[in-house]
Amino acid sequence: MHNYNNMTDNLKNYGEGEDKEFHKEVHDEKSDADMKWYAVHTYSGYEDQVKIGLEERIASSELKKYFGEIIIPKEDVIEKGIKGVKKRVQRKFLPGYIFVNMQINTDTWHLLKGTPKVTGFVGDQLNPQCVDEFEIEKVKSQINEGIKRPKSKIEFSKNDSVKIIDGPFSGFNGIVDDIKLDKNKLEVLVSIFGRATPVELDFTQVERN
Repeated sequence: MHNYNNMTDNLKNYGEGEDKEFHKEVHDEKSDADMKWYAVHTYSGYEDQVKIGLEERIASSELKKYFGEIIIPKEDVIEKGIKGVKKRVQRKFLPGYIFVNMQINTDTWHLLKGTPKVTGFVGDQLNPQCVDEFEIEKVKSQINEGIKRPKSKIEFSKNDSVKIIDGPFSGFNGIVDDIKLDKNKLEVLVSIFGRATPVELDFTQVERN
């Protein structure tokens, strides 16, 4: 699982320039070399709305050739619903941000900035800072991994006291001894006949006491 704490800190720490007018010559032809990834800050909780709105504005303009893929950093997770029923939901792992592949010029800058619920580019508004391609690949990798093998939404820590709620040891209490994030499993020490016995369980088979 990728850790995006550093990326989040970097996004928050990029200096925000004054919101002045952006001026850059519009090229007649699209050049893939000029298409770069940019982090765009949105109102938190409106990332999907921004993506739809931006795509609609692009489609109705003459600027489609200057825009590429738009990514919302989110992944599939498994959470327990009513009566412990498992359900698959999506979780944004960089809330308040989307990534846009685009060529920056005066018109595209205004189109994006004029999209409802967009705060602006991350970095100096007059010189937006592009995001390295390898960072985008990490985001895409986490998105794809969530689709193929969603993680549990519940997070545990070593030495947490938990109760087993599913499986042959249902009703037993135990202590988390190891966390296997890549498998969505825990190793829990359960007292069986007076002896601490390690039992491997899915995240969704236990709950915190």
